[in-house]
Amino acid sequence: MKKFFRFAGDYIRNTDWVLISLCTAASALSVLLLFGIHLADMATVRAIKVQALASALGIAAAIIISRFDYKFLARLWKLYLPVAVGLVVLTYFFGEQRLETVDDKAWLPIPFLNLSIQPSELLKIAFILSFAFHLDNVREEIQSLRQVLLLCLHGAVPVLLIHFQGDDGTALIFLLIFLFMIFSAGLPWRYLLTAGAGVALLSPVAWFYLLTNDQKLRVLSILIPDMADPLGQDYQQYNARIAIGSGGVFGKGLFGGTHVYVPEIHNDFIFSFVGESLGFIGCFGVVLLLFAICLRLLSISRRSQDHLGSFICIGLFAMVAAQSIINIGMNLSLLPVIGVTLPFLSYGGTSVTTLYLGMGLALSVSMHNRKNLFTDG
Repeated sequence: MKKFFRFAGDYIRNTDWVLISLCTAASALSVLLLFGIHLADMATVRAIKVQALASALGIAAAIIISRFDYKFLARLWKLYLPVAVGLVVLTYFFGEQRLETVDDKAWLPIPFLNLSIQPSELLKIAFILSFAFHLDNVREEIQSLRQVLLLCLHGAVPVLLIHFQGDDGTALIFLLIFLFMIFSAGLPWRYLLTAGAGVALLSPVAWFYLLTNDQKLRVLSILIPDMADPLGQDYQQYNARIAIGSGGVFGKGLFGGTHVYVPEIHNDFIFSFVGESLGFIGCFGVVLLLFAICLRLLSISRRSQDHLGSFICIGLFAMVAAQSIINIGMNLSLLPVIGVTLPFLSYGGTSVTTLYLGMGLALSVSMHNRKNLFTDG
């Protein structure tokens, strides 16, 4: 017992307790929100239990991961990256749909258990760690066209894998993580301008030949709201707007009253329940909490004594920031619905656990650089 308390004391003194506290607060709020959604008959007790268990396991995993040197973990990419990619490939053959109304088979059932995992979430962490390692190895040659093409190939693998899986929302998150990381490594702006021009030129091709009718309607419902039928394509976002607006400044309360029905309110649209139950104050608090987590990741990145640790934290920042902005934009009808969850708050055992794995990497960067904080250079 003495050894345990000694270990706990040493860990608390050396870890980034601010990041742990912020993430734990977000998870605690998530469980409370799910309990409120359950009382409104829009979520099961199982969802609350899964979220609480996944959060607890995630926190434990983050602590364990943080004890390993991130440099050692990055060098193991030949072990974990093929596994993560392989699990995604398995969804092509054995994948399950979360809803009948969506065509992405992103969940992989676990044999003999009434559980499933979402391999794309595991791939996010594997990609961030392996891509950070790749960037660190070639950063001196980052202006070389050959190296840029190889880095783009590395980034294209998860984007295309998830796209063909049918989950374009997650594919977009991978793309944004890739862009944040590669430009943080010092990629010249001429490449960004060239890529932007290429995207602009290819946009008509994507609209007419790549996007499905459903995806086009989702975009049009944002650009031309009046053309969308509130009971059709815009039904989910229409109800989310009503829910958020009905909360006023202080909300209706978490554990009582009637609530507007919003499909997937426990998952992609949990922010609408925040607005309805906790009002503008609650929405502002959630945004502030997620902003603080992102800011802390950037702080750890800035304090890192090597580029590898900095790249890892930039990737984690991009993941949390991109998902937060896109999800809240979906809830406010500022962006089309593309199936992106709100970090730490949305229901999802795999997403919560893997988020904490990522936070464990950030903690590792913080802890294994601490001894160099006051050295020169």
